[in-house]
This record gives sequence, C-alpha cells and structure tokens, in this order.
Amino acid sequence: MLLKKLQLKTIDYKLMLTMCFLFFFTSIISAQEIIKDTVVKKTVEVPSGQKQKIDGIIANVGDYIILDSDIDKGYLEITASGGSTKDITRCQMLGKLLEDKLYAHQAIQDSIVVSDAEVRSMMDDRLNYMIQQVGDINKVVAYYKKNSVEEFKTYFADILKEQRLASEMTKKIVDAVEITPEEVRNFFKKIPKDELPTFGAEMEVAQIVVEPKVSAEDEQKVKDRLNAIRKDVLEGSSFATKAVLYSQDPGSSPNGGFYKMTRKTPFVKEFKDVAFSLGEGEVSEPFKTTFGYHIIIVEKIKGQEVELRHILIAPTVSETALKDAKERITNIRNKIVNKEITFAEAARTESDEKETRANGGTLVNPNTQDTRFELTKMDPTLYSQVSNLADNEVSQPTLNTDDKGKKTYKLITITNRIDAHTADYAKDYTKIKELALKEKQISTIAKWFDTKIKDTYIKIIGEYRDCNFVYNWLKK
Repeated sequence: MLLKKLQLKTIDYKLMLTMCFLFFFTSIISAQEIIKDTVVKKTVEVPSGQKQKIDGIIANVGDYIILDSDIDKGYLEITASGGSTKDITRCQMLGKLLEDKLYAHQAIQDSIVVSDAEVRSMMDDRLNYMIQQVGDINKVVAYYKKNSVEEFKTYFADILKEQRLASEMTKKIVDAVEITPEEVRNFFKKIPKDELPTFGAEMEVAQIVVEPKVSAEDEQKVKDRLNAIRKDVLEGSSFATKAVLYSQDPGSSPNGGFYKMTRKTPFVKEFKDVAFSLGEGEVSEPFKTTFGYHIIIVEKIKGQEVELRHILIAPTVSETALKDAKERITNIRNKIVNKEITFAEAARTESDEKETRANGGTLVNPNTQDTRFELTKMDPTLYSQVSNLADNEVSQPTLNTDDKGKKTYKLITITNRIDAHTADYAKDYTKIKELALKEKQISTIAKWFDTKIKDTYIKIIGEYRDCNFVYNWLKK
C-alpha cells in the first residue's frame, strides 16, 4: 500500500504546485467560454445533500476573501484549459482556494515581494493571449462584469499579484526541502517487494549536428537591409510599421515588434545586453543572436522595465550551403561506420551543437535532467528518429527544422537500452531519489499547513462548514 499511497500523494503534489497557477489564469480562457451566454448555477451541493442558494463571501483567510462565484470561475477555467471537473466537488475547489489564499497571506508575512513590474509583465502576457483568442478585450471585460478596461486591469492585477505570491510561497517551502542518501535508502527499504514500482523501457541517445554555413555575403545582405530600415526610421519612418512589414519574429511582428522586458525576462543575453544599453528613442545598430540579426528601438524606460520594438531578419540558408552540410555529415557517418572514429569522438570533434559536443553527443532528458528517455514519454519527433535503429546503428543524415525555422543535419545513435524492470536501488537511484524527495516535500507542506492554519484568522461561512477538507480549516 505504501507505493499506492505515494502515487496518489505524488499526483496531489503536482496538483498542488500547478493548480495555484490555474485559478484566475484567464489567459487560458477560450473564446467559447467567454462568448457563450450561460448562467452559472449558484446552488451549492454540500455533503448533507441539502441545496441552498448562496451569494457573496463564503470564507476569509487573513485579509483575503473567497466568494462563492470564485468556485464557479475555477470550474470554468479548468474546463477551458482542457481539464475535467467531473470528479471535483465544490468543497474540494474551496479547499484549493483556501490553500492559495493561505500561501499568499503567508508570503506577505514572510516579506516576499512581487513588484509592480512583474505584475505588469504578467498582465501583458495574459492580455495579449486573451486578445488573440477572443479578438476583443471588451468581451473579457463584459464577462467579468467590469465597467471599463481600466477597472478590469486593476481587478486583474490584484489577482495576478496574489497568484504570484502564492506560487513564490509554495516554491520557498519546496525548495527548502533536501534529502540525504540515507533518507533515500530508508524510503526504498520501506517499500514492500511486491509493491516496488516498475520502470518502463528506456534508452540513451547521442547525436551529431551539422549546421549549414551562411555565407558572409548573405549575412552582409541582411545587415545592409537592416541598416536601410534603420536609416528610414531615423529619418522619420514608423519603426512599428517596418516591423509589421519586415520582421520575421512571429511573436512580435503583428504588434509592431513590441516587447516589454526586465533583466529577468527570458531573452537571449545578446538581445538583453543591447536593449539595456540604449536610451529612450535610440535605435541600435544591427546585431546578431542565434535567431538572426536584429535592430531595436527603445520607446520607454520605466525603472527596471524597458518598452521596446525590434525587427528580426535571419539570413537565408542557400541550397549550396545545405548541400555542403549534407556532404559533410555524410562523410562523418562514413568514418564512424568504417570504424575510423567512434561516434562519441566524432561528436566531440565534428558536431556543431555546443550543448552535447563535450559529452560525446549524449542527449539530456529535459524533463528529468538525466540521460535516460522513457520510450512511452519520449518526444514524438525523437522517437520517430530512433524507433527503428538497431544497437550501435547510425542513422542516415536527417534534415531537421526547429520551431525557429533553423535547419540542421543530424546523425543519431542509441548508446544504451534499458528494458522495463522492477525498481533497483543501484540502477534507478535517481528516480527513487525523486520519489523520496516528493514524499518529503508533501510531508513538509502538510506540516506547514497544520502550523499556519493555527496561527491565521480563518472563517468559513454557511453550508461549506459541512465540507470534509484535507486540512483542518475549521480548526476543530
């Protein structure tokens, strides 16, 4: 039973970490959810089987309140994100909202700060997505029964700040939990042999990447084009219009190349270095990143936040460059097949991929940060490339185009296969450690709630006092 309990707790833990981002995460509300004219039932189904119409405040946590309509909105947002609400009761939904409020309340007590700049950045991301989905922010404003866009933004900013406080508090608790090898060992020993987990078949994969070389002439053409655009802008042309017409960045081109960013915003270093070196109204010279060449104009500087527009143009990879890259990677493959060099040696000396070159081309699983890929969870593109390979076989050169439009040739090989098997402490230490750590994190969070509930003003009103909560919100 220990493993079964652990699996359930693990699911709850994942929900605990992700659901705090879900409530009021209106960026995922679909157009259908906003546009459809439905009346949300305000009748509460409580454990006693009685029904009573309840409006207004149903709970308090510190200075935070929970409305009965908040539960309805929670249901809508889970549905809009593709989730099922079939097995989620109103009591369970309230329990999750109580958790979120307590996280946010305690974050303030612990002096966790969420800046206005962070909230504005989150607001922009959510609103941009919502407008793309719905087409008109006024429909969102009407859905939330606000009188104006500004009133909605004020309301929404409070929600986003609370959400961020809750997530930061959760992260603070979880990140503080550490586990020792002795604790991992004891965790594994407690699992009965007939309840040991079974891990699916896995493999370790390595690759060699060859990038087609863009000629200096083609790069210069792009720089010349950007310099011409820059000259037009300096002479009075609209940067935003130029971005719509010429920028190859699909994320910003429709909005005239507009971005808001701070130094924490996840842009490549070269881009941020240029952006934060410019003054208001200044237009950069063309500069290079992994995406291509850019020019930037800074429109406003608000403390640590910069509002800017940019234009991206990437040099075209010629057919000659593609042909040369294929010839080069074919020669590498021939050397490996003829045993003139090992795959790992070829990766270290010939691959153009910096991330894998040093370790012989071995790929790291982004989900687990180790080198094993479980077949049933493998990225479909990668699986299609390796599924028919025999042991030590080297694939034919494959032309790949990533989500940025960048073309590369690849060779792939399977370096190790691990059959489906019952958990083994020595072989599966990383996975067992992860399970043990999650169990400890769940226990730590439960203890945190027990302590903070006792020290916090909490009030639950009406029929919801009959709910059976996971935590002792009623302080019985």
